[in-house]
Amino acid sequence: MLIARRYFLSKKKRNIISIISNISMIGVAVGTMALIIVLSVFNGLEDLVRSLYGKSDPDLVVTAVQGKSFELQAPLLARLTKTPGVALVTQVIEDNALLQHRDRQMVVKMKGVSDNYYAQSDIDSSIVDGSHRLRRNGTDYALVGAGVQHELGITLDNRFAPLRLLYPRNIQKKTLSFNPETAFNEQSILAGGVFLIEQHIDDSYVFVPLDFAENLLHYGNRRTALEVKVREGYDISSVKNKLHQVLGKSFKVLDSDEQHVSLFKAIEVEKMFVFITFAFILLIASINIFFSLSMLVIDKKKDVAVLMAMGASSRNVRNIFLFEGAIVALVGAFTGLVLGVSLCWAQQTFGLVSMGMATSVVDSYPVKMKFSDIVLTSVAIIVITIAVSIRPALNASQLDVRENL
Repeated sequence: MLIARRYFLSKKKRNIISIISNISMIGVAVGTMALIIVLSVFNGLEDLVRSLYGKSDPDLVVTAVQGKSFELQAPLLARLTKTPGVALVTQVIEDNALLQHRDRQMVVKMKGVSDNYYAQSDIDSSIVDGSHRLRRNGTDYALVGAGVQHELGITLDNRFAPLRLLYPRNIQKKTLSFNPETAFNEQSILAGGVFLIEQHIDDSYVFVPLDFAENLLHYGNRRTALEVKVREGYDISSVKNKLHQVLGKSFKVLDSDEQHVSLFKAIEVEKMFVFITFAFILLIASINIFFSLSMLVIDKKKDVAVLMAMGASSRNVRNIFLFEGAIVALVGAFTGLVLGVSLCWAQQTFGLVSMGMATSVVDSYPVKMKFSDIVLTSVAIIVITIAVSIRPALNASQLDVRENL
């Protein structure tokens, strides 16, 4: 270790070996810094997605294991509401429907919710125009996403041009009449408010009262989901386990992340591929360590021969050059970690890099540092350092003493 440090700190001459070592350190530092920053950005985006969907997502959702709907019997609802930790249960009917306004039309996700929906959802804070109430003075109103409003040119509370929602008749029997006048159920409703949550929701969702959706879809007492609000002070995962026990195997209970499992899996997969890509970049940067160590072995043949003649074992010699490669890599890695963490902190605190979009829900790129990312990056650097250092170190340990004295 002392000899390796001496080789690293030696200033007798600035030859090609020291230049390559410095290039190696700079490459490892830049790669480490970039990896920390990119992983932190992915963490920030993941948290941003959670916060955006949190405005409309319930704590837990109960759905059927098979089929898209289930019969909601009074005993089932009673068992659910009496489960410890359950504060509120909202009934939901959700399905695709054709939305028409004047001479325009589009397929939307119609979501019918019971009257207690706003007691558990923060969607009212996302209203950008109109009111969030679905029923006012005995009149039903619909909440439309900003993208839906823009696509159809919807004006609020327009009694002369209400929204028309159409749904195929006999869809459960998988038969459809060829007569357009009898092929669809149709109901009209006024647009009462516009919400802005997240592009996917804004461009496709329309919220309506539960009985409106029930009549349009002819669902009767069937529901597509039950949204559960967990009582304050209770752990969501423990309440989820209790609901599993109460409801049995015919139902599945999903927490917030599980409701968007495909989206979060996509983020995780992208994060994994980014990590692999930057790990390869680190490997390429660390190849310079291989060349610098190989040249150092050639340059120090006589020193190695003297050490071995004095009793140093092949293992001692090998460790000298392994430590030399480790010092070069760790100095670069530590510098990169410090720079990466500092830049992420500055972005979190001051928002140095903006999103560059006037319509963005956040002003600057979201970042979130995780200790696990730092550990993972450190492990990758250690593995890469060993991989590129072991061959030159073995070559040094196999030098012939007689030929080099």
